[in-house]
Amino acid sequence: MPEGDTVYQAAARIRRAFEQKTLEYTQFRVPRYATTDLAGRTVESVRSIGKHLLIDVGDDLAIHSHLKMEGAWHVHRIGTRWRKPAYTARIVLRTDAAEAVGFDLGTTEMLAAPDAALAYLGPDLLGPGWDADRAVALISADPARPIGLALLDQHLMAGVGNVFRCEACFLRGVDPRRSVGDVDIPAMVDLCHRLLQANRTNRVRTTTGVTVSGRRYHVYGRGGRPCFRCGTPVSRNFLGEPDGFSDTDRVLYHCTTCQT
Repeated sequence: MPEGDTVYQAAARIRRAFEQKTLEYTQFRVPRYATTDLAGRTVESVRSIGKHLLIDVGDDLAIHSHLKMEGAWHVHRIGTRWRKPAYTARIVLRTDAAEAVGFDLGTTEMLAAPDAALAYLGPDLLGPGWDADRAVALISADPARPIGLALLDQHLMAGVGNVFRCEACFLRGVDPRRSVGDVDIPAMVDLCHRLLQANRTNRVRTTTGVTVSGRRYHVYGRGGRPCFRCGTPVSRNFLGEPDGFSDTDRVLYHCTTCQT
């Protein structure tokens, strides 16, 4: 599942191949931008903000994408065979030497004044201006809200998805349904920051330190299987605000023994 670390890595790959390079060819395979042509523009910067990816092309204009559940950006040399079906491509960008293709993107759009457009996001866990104190204050402002919902709210803190939500709550021994007011929020925010920082350059995401399939996470995706710590079957249920998150985001994994 793409989260802040995934988008950070995608931005880094595109940045290495495209930053300060001239776009020779662009194609947007979505109706709204089907006639948009950015050829001749220079890629000024490539950056991630939480789960959002921005490719700045000058004049305060940026290509904005969000991976949602299935999206991915692939970067390769011109002429390389695509690793995903062509019909899933939403954006194709080329310089004289490299090609970047955005597949199955949940959001594909051109943003004028992108920083203003994304100003609603909370502090970016992987951003250069990370502000832990502000994240703590924003989350703490609603003490009755379940911590498992607060961690997913990108208005409060940008970058956490369901994987890091479930894993952070486990590592803190906190039932995700517990109220924010009953949780050590500074410690939770610090852990989320450390988890994303630790995975921002990893080829394989892990919260256990193990990269073997089936053992990378303590609880996420392990419903019904024994907790690595106590042996209790990991619980799989739902927690969410119907209008706020996808069904997948509302799936909750936790250990009823280790988390209270």
